[in-house]
Amino acid sequence: MRVHILGICGTFMGGVAALAKAAGHQVSGSDQNVYPPMSTQLRKLGIPLDEGYDDLQFDDGLDCAIVGNVLSRGNAAIESLLDSGLPYYSGPEWLANNVLTDKWVLAVAGTHGKTTTSSMLAWILDYAGLAPGFLIGGVPMNFGISARLGRSKYFVVEADEYDTAFFDKRAKFVHYRPRTLAITNIEYDHADIYPNLDAILWQFHQLVRTVPSRGLISANGKDSNVDDLLARGSWTPVETFSAEDSAATWSASYDLIGAKSRFSVSHHGEKVGQADWALLGHHNLENALAALSAAVHAGVGIDVGLEALSQFKGVKRRLDKRGVFKGITLYEDFAHHPTAIESTLAAVRTQKEEQRIVAVIEPKSNTMRMGVHRDALRKAFDEADRVYVLASDDLDWNPESTLAALGAKLTVAWGVDELLEALLAELESGDQVILMSNSNFQRLPRLLQQALKSSEQTAKSA
Repeated sequence: MRVHILGICGTFMGGVAALAKAAGHQVSGSDQNVYPPMSTQLRKLGIPLDEGYDDLQFDDGLDCAIVGNVLSRGNAAIESLLDSGLPYYSGPEWLANNVLTDKWVLAVAGTHGKTTTSSMLAWILDYAGLAPGFLIGGVPMNFGISARLGRSKYFVVEADEYDTAFFDKRAKFVHYRPRTLAITNIEYDHADIYPNLDAILWQFHQLVRTVPSRGLISANGKDSNVDDLLARGSWTPVETFSAEDSAATWSASYDLIGAKSRFSVSHHGEKVGQADWALLGHHNLENALAALSAAVHAGVGIDVGLEALSQFKGVKRRLDKRGVFKGITLYEDFAHHPTAIESTLAAVRTQKEEQRIVAVIEPKSNTMRMGVHRDALRKAFDEADRVYVLASDDLDWNPESTLAALGAKLTVAWGVDELLEALLAELESGDQVILMSNSNFQRLPRLLQQALKSSEQTAKSA
């Protein structure tokens, strides 16, 4: 089959491209913005790329087009596609029909933690010798890739609640038909497409309806929105997980917190093992419980699952430690919601309580730019000693006035050069800096790292 993918450089669509290529299809693609690292990865796979949509023609040799959800009516490629009469599908629909049909699908859904939990689950299955396929919205460091076809019936998919395509406004995850479903948590997000929390719960309810009665739903046991979801109807056995409630099916607690932390896991109230790892935070402990529950449902032993977690290396840009430069520790994180920001900062605080935490954020998601969570944002920075915000003209709110209650610990910059200069003027040895954005942060992580390394080398040679 010859397929052309529109919006191929997005993480999800790039993963679909890799899977299609591995399955033996001829794949090409186009995107408005063709740049590394995705463009590099795709070209290494031998997938030709076109930049821009204006001159795109759909030749007679194509069997179908796969359309990313970033494209809408009025886009030149979409209008050309519709005029051509070529069959077209959304990414999730194509994936479901061409990859997942004969798979035991293990899906991870939720507002926060999907990428990390999916990565943990895929790694546990792989460590157990089950050779799963996967499609994840990030790069698990144990694999170094975001998607692979796998060599078994098992397939792990990060199940996103964002809409599917311009012609299909259901959530992506309704296409996947999982046998095992983990729900990490549910909050209001994606305000650009969902008017309220109830609209999101409705989409999750459609997902729950597709899980078979012999499957499993592993659900956050301390999330009232998840409780409300399951109260709407569930026809599948449910296990709960919690790092707060020992009455949950799966529970856990930290025994030791440090550079190498240790945690214990209980199943139905009985301790079943422990593991050491380098990850941070209460939220990652709950991610691990969700992954462990799902993996055990697929037949993995608890002891094997815990061994795998002890060797889990994390996910790029998920509280990803870039290194220590001039005594300053740099982390990069994908957090773009107040709850995620709060969890990330709390996790870093557990490491070295006496050291300054410098939080740096780019409000870039559609929901954040709209200002939907601006009131909750102030509380999210409680653990930070200093807060820097990279503002932009497309924000519907003013960070300086909205976050004025933060007082002297707030600095708002209206350009990345201004922000970089301010950080370099203030940062000192011992600081822990967390750079948070769901975009590329205008290359700030790399720019700051390079500047600190250069300053460090200059000081050593002086």
